[in-house]
Amino acid sequence: MLKIDIHSHIMPENIPLFSEKFGYEGFIHLEHHRPGFAKMMVGDRFFREIEENCWSAEARLRDMERNNIDVQVICTIPVLFSYWAKAEDTYQVAQFLNDHVAETVAKHPNRFIGLGTLPMQDTQLAIKELKRCMNELGMAGVQFASNINNINLNSPKLFPILEACEQMGASVFVHPWDMMGKEDMQRYWLPWLVGMPAETSRAICSLIFGGVFERLPDLRVAFAHGGGSFPGTIGRVEHGYNCRPDLVALDNPINPRNYLGKFWVDSIVFDPHTLNYLINLIGSDRIALGSDYPFPLGELDTGALIERMDFDEETRANLLYKSGLSWLNMDAERFMVKG
Repeated sequence: MLKIDIHSHIMPENIPLFSEKFGYEGFIHLEHHRPGFAKMMVGDRFFREIEENCWSAEARLRDMERNNIDVQVICTIPVLFSYWAKAEDTYQVAQFLNDHVAETVAKHPNRFIGLGTLPMQDTQLAIKELKRCMNELGMAGVQFASNINNINLNSPKLFPILEACEQMGASVFVHPWDMMGKEDMQRYWLPWLVGMPAETSRAICSLIFGGVFERLPDLRVAFAHGGGSFPGTIGRVEHGYNCRPDLVALDNPINPRNYLGKFWVDSIVFDPHTLNYLINLIGSDRIALGSDYPFPLGELDTGALIERMDFDEETRANLLYKSGLSWLNMDAERFMVKG
């Protein structure tokens, strides 16, 4: 059975010193300190050590073979979004990252599908790069964060970008980043364990309550990490809508529960009970295999949770590839021959 991983990250092996180019700090660069490993650095500050599977298509393909993954959707690492920078500079960073993703896909068109990154802090530049991603680079869509410099995704400033995504048929992958409250919970990895799930719920609720899904009914959006904390709190969200519509239903009068099954989530939940709950809540046709490869907080044995559970054939097929293809608006035939 075909296996398509809709959630994986990649970056170039060598990144220009954008801080020197643009004249201010904050951009990521790599220090290749030993064979097959590099340090992600922000100026002189260490961020994370990565291995060659973060940049090497060959290493990635070896891991995919080991996990029997036929296709990966690849997109940049959220720390590289650089929304905080000057828009023109972020635009250049996005072009560099997108060119690398497109080159990787071009070398292995039956194994990788590319998503671009955009300078989301500037509406016109974001749409310009979206058009290049879709029309020139042949990407399937774009990835962006759960908030843009603390602006929620229902912002009127961002709506034209989402509208352009719908018009161009671009798949949208929303990944949590710039987690709210991260300065107050640095210990215990809480920004990643608590902040990220909350960020995804923030994004989903913003798009629902802001009426974006109503205005853009053909927009195909997938959310990372099983939808974060949103599925587990839908009862509270709906109750808030019912008991205080004066606060919740300001821009959209429709019950938030009505949107279950109208967007996609990946399968990264790590727990069989949670996965069954998700299937009952939104349907297996809206849950797609995801791994968060190549990072340790992802599912290291990609697809293992799905494969060890007792699903019928239709549910298993939906989770492993059909839901992903639906979100991508692609046919399975193009991936039947590896290359």
